[in-house]
Amino acid sequence: MSFLFGNRSSKTFKPKKNIPEGSHQYELLKHAEATLGSGNLRMAVMLPDGEDLNEWVAVNTVDFFNQINMLYGTITDFCTEESCPVMSAGPKYEYHWADGTNIKKPIKCSAPKYIDYLMTWVQDQLDDETLFPSKIGVPFPKNFMSVAKTILKRLFRVYAHIYHQHFDSVMQLQEEAHLNTSFKHFIFFVLEFNLIDRKELAPLQELIDKLTTKDR
Repeated sequence: MSFLFGNRSSKTFKPKKNIPEGSHQYELLKHAEATLGSGNLRMAVMLPDGEDLNEWVAVNTVDFFNQINMLYGTITDFCTEESCPVMSAGPKYEYHWADGTNIKKPIKCSAPKYIDYLMTWVQDQLDDETLFPSKIGVPFPKNFMSVAKTILKRLFRVYAHIYHQHFDSVMQLQEEAHLNTSFKHFIFFVLEFNLIDRKELAPLQELIDKLTTKDR
């Protein structure tokens, strides 16, 4: 949750996406923060009684975007065209960018370029009121869940890149506790609602097993 970061003057990679105060989604976010504070992530990610799954996924997706935005923002100085000429997560996994509209054929590009494309694309989805309605009573579109799954699948790649290529820098900056807590929350959430295909999680499977078995 974003509150993990307190009021530190972290620079974010992209502008933070705010959920309007007083809205039902804001109340849901507060609920999520309160349950996260209890330390039980397995409980914290569960759909609150009587709540709409789409809305719960929407609120958490915005929050994960803000968290990753902040985490990546702390290491942008280390993730450069020179240090990361391809977007990878270890030697076995390489990602090429395509968004289906502006760039239809996947292109090979550097990690900072890929992450810039990715975060800009996510931001555009979150800002689209027809996809992520912020007003009460406005229904979510039929394709909402498939869009949310694509967003989360892509956000996972930023975690994977940070863990594989920049964990030394994260440790140097003493950010590993934030990274681990954020990623653990993310994983518990996507596993609870089956939002990312297991094969997509392969680059961090070992870490995921470690983080999730500790809590059984």
